Amino acid sequence: MFDYFGVLISIICGLALTHLLRGLGRLIQLRHETRLYWVHILWTVNVVVFVLGLWWGMYWWKGLEDWSSPWFFFIAVYAIAIFMWAYLLFPAEFPAGVDFNAYFFANRRWFFGIQTVVVLMDIPETVQKAVMHLRPVPSLYGYTTAGLLLVTIVGLITDKRRVHGGLCIAWLLIALIYLFLSSTARIAARFA
Repeated sequence: MFDYFGVLISIICGLALTHLLRGLGRLIQLRHETRLYWVHILWTVNVVVFVLGLWWGMYWWKGLEDWSSPWFFFIAVYAIAIFMWAYLLFPAEFPAGVDFNAYFFANRRWFFGIQTVVVLMDIPETVQKAVMHLRPVPSLYGYTTAGLLLVTIVGLITDKRRVHGGLCIAWLLIALIYLFLSSTARIAARFA
């Protein structure tokens, strides 16, 4: 069942990555004719890192042999929420002259609103893997999720540009530390 399900999740995550990478490529092409915004670019990197990390983490579901419809739909909706979150960072097509500072703040509430949904949906997805004995919850997971939720809620509430600069950096640091330390811990456990 996982192979069949994994294809669906891979397609949805792949579409999210395609949209983000295509947007970044277009920014490079139009760099002289478009108003770039470093916070927007860093959020794009953050979402790419999150999608790749999630895609990696979805592999643990391979150990589940008996899939229920509610759980199938929950994971599918989670992937769809991630796609929508990624999609908000770039218009489907954009001409030269787009001001990505204005674009980011025009979509800020939707972006951080869906980001809140994504972070909250990650909690039952991660905990359920432990309940089903597919993998333990990483020791840093609670701190990481709390930090990401704090960044998300502040981003949802404020429209101060300096704060948003700090938020995208904080998210990236939290995500990279978590990915590095949880991966390092798994590697060390194999050799213990």
